[in-house]
Amino acid sequence: MRRRTPFNEAKHSLPFFSRGCLREPLIIPSAVHRRISKENEVGATKRFFAEFREFAVKGNMMDLAIGVIIGAAFGKIIDSLVKDVIMPIVSVILGGRVDFSNMFWVLKAPADYGGPRTYADMTKAGAVLLGWGNFITIFVNFVLLALVVFCLVKAANVARQRIIKEEAAAPAAPPPTPDDVLVLREIRDLLKSDRRP
Repeated sequence: MRRRTPFNEAKHSLPFFSRGCLREPLIIPSAVHRRISKENEVGATKRFFAEFREFAVKGNMMDLAIGVIIGAAFGKIIDSLVKDVIMPIVSVILGGRVDFSNMFWVLKAPADYGGPRTYADMTKAGAVLLGWGNFITIFVNFVLLALVVFCLVKAANVARQRIIKEEAAAPAAPPPTPDDVLVLREIRDLLKSDRRP
């Protein structure tokens, strides 16, 4: 059985693997080290801002910002629709002018409260209330907003599917004729034109 020679005792032909090279640390002058580290910092900073600019200007980011702004305005429209149109109709159907924001159950009333029995006043007085009317208003608001968003997404999906079907149904353009075939056709046409009957 052959005895293996340990790595540090072996004679290598490459000077890098010699024992002396492995013992000596790599010495970099401090001026070179400072220049390299400064270039790396400047390069990293430039890359960071270049990536940020690409992210901020990218179409998806702009679409997202526009969507958030329109969504906030659309939320206000739905809120007004619920409070000013739907809930008054529901209150008339229920028999009279009913203010859903003041529909609540008193769980614990203040000891000596004699003020108005509105949700805001009783909450300020320290009463523990279960405001189910406000919850119904917010729930209807949520359902309408979700319904409108669903309809918009459904319409966008239908339009996208229609475009995909139209692209699939459109006849594919024939592939271009290769150059060698064109040259052969020209030669054939020239030969035909040179023949005399």
